[in-house]
Amino acid sequence: MAFFGSNNENDTKQKTIRPIVVKTDNVTKELTNIASSNRVDLATLDFNILEMQTLTRKKSSSNNELFNEITSTKLKELSHNDLLLNPDFEIKQTYEIEVFTKKPRPAYDRLAFSIGVNATMCKVFLTIKQGSSAPFVETFTEDFLELVNKKKIRANLLVGLFDEMLGDVTSKLNARMIVDKGLKFDKNEILIVAEGVEPEPTINDEIILHFQKKGEKEDAHKVDYSNRNYVISVIKDELLIEYIKPKKGSSGRNCRGEFLAAKEPILSNEPTFKVSEKIAVIDTPESVLYKAIENGYIVFENEIYDIRDELDLKEISFKSTGSIETKLDADVTLKVKENDIFKDAVGIGMDVEVSEIDIDGNIGPHARVHAKKANIDGQTHKSSYVEADELSINIHKGEARGMNVHITRLEQGSVVGNVVNIAQVIGGNVKAKDVTIDLLGSHVNITASHLIEIKKMQGSENKFIIDPLAIESMNENVDDKEQELAVLNERIKFLKKEIEKYTTVLKNNESSFVEVKKKLMHYKKNNIAMPAAFVKSFQQYQKLQQNLADLVSEESEKKEHREKINLAIHTVQEDIYNARVINRDKWVGYNEIRFKLIDPPMDVVYSPREGSLDKIFALIKTEDDEYLIKAVKE
Repeated sequence: MAFFGSNNENDTKQKTIRPIVVKTDNVTKELTNIASSNRVDLATLDFNILEMQTLTRKKSSSNNELFNEITSTKLKELSHNDLLLNPDFEIKQTYEIEVFTKKPRPAYDRLAFSIGVNATMCKVFLTIKQGSSAPFVETFTEDFLELVNKKKIRANLLVGLFDEMLGDVTSKLNARMIVDKGLKFDKNEILIVAEGVEPEPTINDEIILHFQKKGEKEDAHKVDYSNRNYVISVIKDELLIEYIKPKKGSSGRNCRGEFLAAKEPILSNEPTFKVSEKIAVIDTPESVLYKAIENGYIVFENEIYDIRDELDLKEISFKSTGSIETKLDADVTLKVKENDIFKDAVGIGMDVEVSEIDIDGNIGPHARVHAKKANIDGQTHKSSYVEADELSINIHKGEARGMNVHITRLEQGSVVGNVVNIAQVIGGNVKAKDVTIDLLGSHVNITASHLIEIKKMQGSENKFIIDPLAIESMNENVDDKEQELAVLNERIKFLKKEIEKYTTVLKNNESSFVEVKKKLMHYKKNNIAMPAAFVKSFQQYQKLQQNLADLVSEESEKKEHREKINLAIHTVQEDIYNARVINRDKWVGYNEIRFKLIDPPMDVVYSPREGSLDKIFALIKTEDDEYLIKAVKE
């Protein structure tokens, strides 16, 4: 940021020079030379513009054409002249200036601004610094124009060309000064004070592999070396590849008068590849677009890009493929077959995300599989995670989640789902809406919101829990409703107080209102001008009535909404009476049945006696409002 003016207490003691008149086309260089020859600080020098000449010429083949002076009127016309885009046209300015020791200008000591340009120097910006101020000055318009032009000249920028907006900028600042009796800037203000002919950049041809960019990590400091984009999924109508056609830009001229020639485009990336019928080619004036016609994953073989939907692999490991992450809706199917029982089909730490996967083999430690449909014929490691809408696992030891889950044998693993069917359980945790187990061992925790059914029981020490909030989405839903209910209750409480307050005020002023209303009707009937005080009083009372009506209406709406929320929570609570715990076999050892109520928040516990043949258990509410777990017929 450059500053003008000074409040330095030592200004009066600094070394001064006699005024010097010079003619130059480089004011900054001239000031530097004068400062050096007179051994004074460059910052202490100032100058007045005595005369300015604008010179132009059109270079000929002999390059002997002389510069000719043009008038200020012709200079303004030049801003819109095609001559500026002629590479043979040259323009420059010379200045006759008077150089002298800078004198204090108290009115502008606190007004700080700088001149800046963009990269091409085709735009000139005036930045007025935050905190700057100036008192009212009648000659502000002339002073400010002079100060800005001197800064432009120091920066070798042309004056009077491309700067038509400078007068408007100065006029607006002057208007602010008149209205506010001065200027004050609470934040930086950036204004455009000159604008040349901006060149249009040349575009070189380029091939953009959009499908590859999808796999790039946003944070370069957190590189996932296990994900090498072995499989890149695509979806229908997705832009895969783009060839940017070369285009020569347009020339320009900057605010120094320099001609900016457009460069010739570089042509070096013309497509040499081909595409299959599954990729559409769209030719536009600016580019060639390659879009997917169907879902799948993209492959490049024999210089041809293609889209496929199935892939057979022996293994997914850090060494062979790395993690494979595709879009779930890309319809990509993976088939992984590892015949060696001592090796994992999905290796340690691998992440797999795909529409459908069929794994003939095991899933290793810390591996994660996410799909719409997954079938695992081997076994999962205790630290692995598998998630799929439709999920089938042979032997499960890790963590699994899905909508419809089928497991052949659960060995100390955990399962969360909507409907879960397990052939054999040897320890573990199960949570779902409906749970069916063919053969139950010992030390199993089963939580369901609707049904737990055991076909054959061999073990004991099992817990059967009916919890309406067993499914996380339902739990979150009830939590949200309870929070919303708390907010509603607070609002209803506030509205009740406001209604009471408005009702009291209206009641206390009712007689006065009736009297005013009668008088106004009398004035109106007899065509008498109504007193302003009466009209205002009447309007205020009406406003109070309207406010009360709005409050009563909002209270009614909020109470109705509260009832709906209470009903929704109550419905979840009532579902517990339809829930069942069923054991088709006789009870073995000690087992516990637990029903969890929402309101009142309590657990009802029952332990069927060993050998009991009672099969179906439900929660019963007695006439005395007691809650019991009892055997029922259905």
